[in-house]
Amino acid sequence: MDDYSSDYEGKTILVTGGAGAIGGNLCMKLAQFNAKKVIILDNLSSAYEWNIPKSNNVSFVKGDILDDEMLKRVFKEKPDYVFHLAAHFANQNSVDNPEKDLMINGIGILKVLQYAQLVGVKRFVYSSSGCGVYGLESKMPFEEHDVSIHLHTPYQVTKLLGELYANYFHNLYALPIVNARFFNSYGPGEVPGKYRNVIPNFFYWAMKGLPLPITGEGTETRDWTYVGDIVNGLLAMGIREEAIGEAFNLGSATEHQVIEMANIVNKLTGNEAGIMYKERRDWDVKTRLLSCVQKAENLLGYKPQMKFEDGLKNVYEWFDTNWTYIENNAEF
Repeated sequence: MDDYSSDYEGKTILVTGGAGAIGGNLCMKLAQFNAKKVIILDNLSSAYEWNIPKSNNVSFVKGDILDDEMLKRVFKEKPDYVFHLAAHFANQNSVDNPEKDLMINGIGILKVLQYAQLVGVKRFVYSSSGCGVYGLESKMPFEEHDVSIHLHTPYQVTKLLGELYANYFHNLYALPIVNARFFNSYGPGEVPGKYRNVIPNFFYWAMKGLPLPITGEGTETRDWTYVGDIVNGLLAMGIREEAIGEAFNLGSATEHQVIEMANIVNKLTGNEAGIMYKERRDWDVKTRLLSCVQKAENLLGYKPQMKFEDGLKNVYEWFDTNWTYIENNAEF
């Protein structure tokens, strides 16, 4: 992909949810690009201050996207770019807390869009969900035009709602928005927990010497996409003129079975406890996930680079280095 370092140099960039795994890796890259200021707005509901990139041009504001005073504070800096990654994450959490999910993922993005429109940002990039906006009737591999209105969790509903709001601001106010549809993101920086993704949770349990719980048969596939590849896609979305008003899949365009992933995790960690099987959750109806990234390749130059096993090795190294923090903060 192209090098966008000169495009972000000297710019002010707001990253909501910037303390999370994708946000932290994005902010680290922006700081390296010599951005004037990278502002992270995060309430630390599912992230930790120790995991925030340390750099003179990174500024952390602990606050909520539902708090107008906090939004006024960060938008007073007149950011050139906004990456809206803050979210109520994810499927099971939204099933357990549907009203909170709607407030954060619905009202939250509406508020951030309003402030972005008021200050006239150059680009607003929204983190949607490739695993969420496509349905059982969508053809595999998923293409951007084939979204579904027959969804199975509040998280999927509100992620699509966020895209609709972003499109509305583009259509009515000409706000230069881009919708980024993440597939199963993984990589260094993601702390395990009750509502977190399966890969960090599996590494946590494996390093504890526990069997890895697979919900379903293990033959289910996921489109696991390395965080570094996703960050590269986001950086292109912030700059490429062709991206404005569009939605893009950010996936790996490859499938891996859950059992394959679990076996690699156990091998890397030396975990001899093996695996165990649990009943599939009611909302977990997609036995396969696979993205088509042709549009992102054509318009953004997006090409996922990380091989799956190499990415998992990087996660293990990050876990090993930060194990004390992770063990203290994992919330199950």
